[in-house]
Amino acid sequence: MNDATVQTRAREIVVDEVFPHAPETIWKALTSAEAMARWLRMAPRGFAPVVGNQFTYQTTPAGAWDGTIHCEVLEVIPNQRFAYSWRGGDDGNVGYGSRLETVVTFTLEKSDGGTRVRLVHAGFILPRNEGAYRNMSGGWAKVVPAIAEIAGEQAG
Repeated sequence: MNDATVQTRAREIVVDEVFPHAPETIWKALTSAEAMARWLRMAPRGFAPVVGNQFTYQTTPAGAWDGTIHCEVLEVIPNQRFAYSWRGGDDGNVGYGSRLETVVTFTLEKSDGGTRVRLVHAGFILPRNEGAYRNMSGGWAKVVPAIAEIAGEQAG
């Protein structure tokens, strides 16, 4: 390998926490469009927790990218697992708004005192998605506890 070779590597964001709610309670907050809009701070358009359903989120545009995040529900196992694709960006952008083709997976597991919630957002290609990876790492660390907070409101 010489200095002119650019290495790419895939990275993932993982957030793993236990919350004092039943899996069914977390599931409701995780798969409700209204709750998603609150915990992600972006309202999903056209969302339904059904495999094959396509929906979008809208965020800040950049360069050749209009800010639309295109998603498709990939897996739905009630109270256990929920996964969807997360695609956006444009090949012409560098940094924020670069092409992003990833998958978001939530796994719920009953545990002592509640539910273990594990989020894996996988498929960040570095260095191209370095900015998205960095920003979303901090973002998901705030989002997962927000899901539990909203679940607690719904349970109460």
